[in-house]
Amino acid sequence: MHASAARTPAKAAIHCGEQRMSYAELSARTRRVAGGAAALGLRKGDRAAIVAPNCIEYAEIVCGLSDAGSIVATISPRLAGREIAAACDDCGARVILVHPAAAAAVSGARFASVERVIEIGPEYEAWLGESAAAAPHPQLEETDPFTLVYSSGTTGEPKGILISHRSRALTFHGMAMEYGCYGPDDVQLGIAPMSHGAGFAFIMATLYFGGTVEVLPRFEPELVLSRLGSRPFTGVFMVPTHFNAIFGLEQAALGSWRGRMPALRTIMSNAAALPQAVKEKIVDYFGAGLLHETYGSTEAGVVTNLRPQDQLVRKQSVGRPFAVTDVRLLDDDGREVGEGEVGELYSLSPYIFNGYFNRPEETAAALRDGWVTAGDLARRDADGYFYIVDRKKDMVVTGGFNVYPREVEEVLHGHPAVLEAAVIGVPDEKWGEALSAVIVARPGTNVSPVELEAHCRGSLAGYKIPKSFRFIGALPRNAGGKVLKNELRAGKAGG
Repeated sequence: MHASAARTPAKAAIHCGEQRMSYAELSARTRRVAGGAAALGLRKGDRAAIVAPNCIEYAEIVCGLSDAGSIVATISPRLAGREIAAACDDCGARVILVHPAAAAAVSGARFASVERVIEIGPEYEAWLGESAAAAPHPQLEETDPFTLVYSSGTTGEPKGILISHRSRALTFHGMAMEYGCYGPDDVQLGIAPMSHGAGFAFIMATLYFGGTVEVLPRFEPELVLSRLGSRPFTGVFMVPTHFNAIFGLEQAALGSWRGRMPALRTIMSNAAALPQAVKEKIVDYFGAGLLHETYGSTEAGVVTNLRPQDQLVRKQSVGRPFAVTDVRLLDDDGREVGEGEVGELYSLSPYIFNGYFNRPEETAAALRDGWVTAGDLARRDADGYFYIVDRKKDMVVTGGFNVYPREVEEVLHGHPAVLEAAVIGVPDEKWGEALSAVIVARPGTNVSPVELEAHCRGSLAGYKIPKSFRFIGALPRNAGGKVLKNELRAGKAGG
């Protein structure tokens, strides 16, 4: 980023609403953040946190704190004060920089380690103005932690995931090789939250290579289409819920922007599986040759990529290994499984995390001889394409049969009245566990459990058909877009 400022100081780096920032301004403000951090007594390895939605200050805060040697915890502004305090206390954060949108939650929380809270806005600008324009930087190694990302909490208590400078930098290079929309002439639309690992990477990679990024503080489907149709964006990253919202717009709104995005070269998606029906809509609406669906985790980085030419022909596949990544499938005894057999997916790449903060036992459980797993089960076909079967912890054993909810969900997504579906196991006296489907109906439709059961019978064995169907207004999700099945099992989601 500083190199881009030296080469092209006047070039636009970041847009956010009516705010604009050049590379020269971004570099200068980043240096002042580093100077301010040093003045606060932050030293190499100390933790500082940012609690903010996407905003124009996000990149300078993370990079400035990092230049000062801090490990930066990126915490979701959607969390309650108690949850923010738990994350900060877990990592021992000494300083918090908080956006006004999360200021009330932070001010009402009780922290054990935090010494200073700085609110982004006038207080932050005053702090910057008082900070040194340049400060000595500590000697950083490429393997030193850069950011601390709190896990999505889809299976339990969130954990702090340490990502090194090397991991992030090489991830950006891998993205540039795979996606073809990360270079000094590229313009990216940043939608996903930067507090999440993927949202952070897809936005920061643009700045790493000297491109221009516009960040949106919140997702609004019609605004996204108008931006993509009226400005020369070459790349955009969205998660499945974003696409569902876009294709839920009135046909008039969709039609007004169809075919009006000539600069767009790449659409990237991950965080959750894209149902095949949604992929077909993306290709039909935005055009062929654009969509990359990637699979990965914060711990492993990007693991596989289903490239544009395979989207409509390799159904339910997550693709082949990502750049500079090896993938293998292992059984419970650590032996590699054969073609077509199900095993736990492990990957080895330069993108792997350093470990969980202060959790050596859980770090060890995620690794096997340096290879990392997110706990997903998968199979590989004869051509080397991988297919995620399900999360190991989500597998349901009903009447002695193993059922992978993802397979059932894919069938349910094929019903025209189903917008979203999540399948879980619930205790059952007869079967041990029974399948239960949680359904979000498409607006303006009406579908009954009897209809959905009949729909499933055409594609699934009897023991794979849900025994019950529950209808709710929206599936509970984390900031990264992943469904929180633990909340569904606990009955916390309703309406």
